[in-house]
Amino acid sequence: MPELSQETERSRAVLPFGLAEVTGPSMVPTLYHGDRLLVQYGARIRPGDVIVLRHPFQQDLLIVKRAVELREGGWWVLGDNPWAGGDSTDYGVVPEELVLGRVRFRYRPAKPGQRSPLAVLRWAFSAARPVLADRSAASRRLRAR
Repeated sequence: MPELSQETERSRAVLPFGLAEVTGPSMVPTLYHGDRLLVQYGARIRPGDVIVLRHPFQQDLLIVKRAVELREGGWWVLGDNPWAGGDSTDYGVVPEELVLGRVRFRYRPAKPGQRSPLAVLRWAFSAARPVLADRSAASRRLRAR
């Protein structure tokens, strides 16, 4: 996930929204490598929401996961891709103070070489969309663990 810059930290204090870029496969099929995210800082988090948080062991690293359950000590978070790892099954609950905000919107940039009218049309219909909470998938994954 994207690293924080000092500029991001300063603007977060002023603006309730910020941008982030997805790197890695942990949230496939919801989010893909290269997707851009609109994050609402300080938003109320509920189980099933996709959130941006600081990694518990590398706090200069931001990660995107799905909040599954609020437990004693913080949030249990999972990636949507069960084979990618890097979630609460590896590091346990994440303290609430490390949760930065909720992902509201996803924008997928066009791939280089998408020039045919059909490819452009397909991209236009799928490029931008809200990121919705998936309460049922989160609880199914939690029960499976």
